Amino acid sequence: MKKNKVYVGLSADILHKGHINILKTASLYGDVYVGLLTDKAIASYKNIPYLNFEKRKVVVENIKFVKKVIPQNTLDYVENLNLIKPNYVVHGDDWKKGVQKKTRERVIKALKKWSGKLIEPKYTKNISSTLIKKEMSNIITSPENRVSRLKRLMNSKDIVRILESHNSLTGLIIEKINIIKNKKTLEFDGMWSSSLTDSATKGLPDNSSLSFSARISSLNDLMDVTTKPVVFDADNGGLIEHLPFLVRSLERSGVSAIIMEDKIGLKKNSLFKNQTGTKQDKPKLFANKIKKICNTRQSQDFMVIARIESFIVGKGLKDALNRAEIYSKAGADAILIHSKEKTPAEIFSFAREFRKSKNFIPLVSVPSTYSKVYEKDLIKNGFKLVIYANQLLRSAYPAMQNTARTILKNSRALEADKKIIPIKEIINLIKND
Repeated sequence: MKKNKVYVGLSADILHKGHINILKTASLYGDVYVGLLTDKAIASYKNIPYLNFEKRKVVVENIKFVKKVIPQNTLDYVENLNLIKPNYVVHGDDWKKGVQKKTRERVIKALKKWSGKLIEPKYTKNISSTLIKKEMSNIITSPENRVSRLKRLMNSKDIVRILESHNSLTGLIIEKINIIKNKKTLEFDGMWSSSLTDSATKGLPDNSSLSFSARISSLNDLMDVTTKPVVFDADNGGLIEHLPFLVRSLERSGVSAIIMEDKIGLKKNSLFKNQTGTKQDKPKLFANKIKKICNTRQSQDFMVIARIESFIVGKGLKDALNRAEIYSKAGADAILIHSKEKTPAEIFSFAREFRKSKNFIPLVSVPSTYSKVYEKDLIKNGFKLVIYANQLLRSAYPAMQNTARTILKNSRALEADKKIIPIKEIINLIKND
């Protein structure tokens, strides 16, 4: 006699007794087909899982209650249900509310087509992957896992959102802050270790006067208290002979990517109006730097991102596209096309042309001057990574100035206290194990 088909949708990042209870219950009704949510499906409503799809699949398909594991590419079950036409779908009763409420309604509607039934065992209380992850947050992720996380995010999300962090405290803000918008949790996916803001916090000019050694020392403090991916701003990378040592230090710390600009000589910030004397490297020489990093890195997940300065120095679209082709062929994982215009028109024109190339690779945007651009428009134009490169430092500076002036003006701190957060909030932000 042909057994009934039972469908169970799971993320199964961290297996717990709740998952086993669901699978055990499902097995009582027939052969269990697990629709395992892909990284992209999970990223549509919360952060990507610790384990990638293939690793989770190996675990789930070896559970004795499971007949077969198939990918579920969206949060919606309907595509897989139409394919399998199960007699039953089994899911805990927790999805009657919240982000999956509409998903549940669509499951019920689909099952009616072939008289299938929805079975909803009582949700196992006081345990979930989310709760377990909170417990696990006390354990800093290993450098190996952290390095690979950015590439996984870029493969899973429409766009990856990175915010500048200039010290450990700002890193903790990025690590913990989130909002709920349209029933989805929004957060920053990682941190930008900025040459500009690192230098500014040390009172030094943004001309590479702060050594890589000093920056990595501060970076390690940040890595000790956070878990999200870090993208490192390496200016022009320095001498090609020194790059292997920089890359090893970054990988050892758990950094996910290095961004290198194709300028030479004493650094001048790209947002300065006057770029007189600024020179770009020859494309093939810069490509050699990219190759050096690719040959040095221990992990293929450590990303090298080439930053093209053609628009900054006035060389235009043709030069930018030529460089993008050369850098892509040299092994770059992504292209940061830089612009200091007040609109994204310049970078979008580049994106339209570069997307026609067989050597197209993901694009990176730094919307410091064209800050009106929405992430949805970056996505439409082929951008996978957006870096908000200096906003935290720029917001902190005037706030600290105003506080200092207020104390001077009133010869006491009371008036300033009315405009600043209680010290308790700072203390609570920092773990006291």
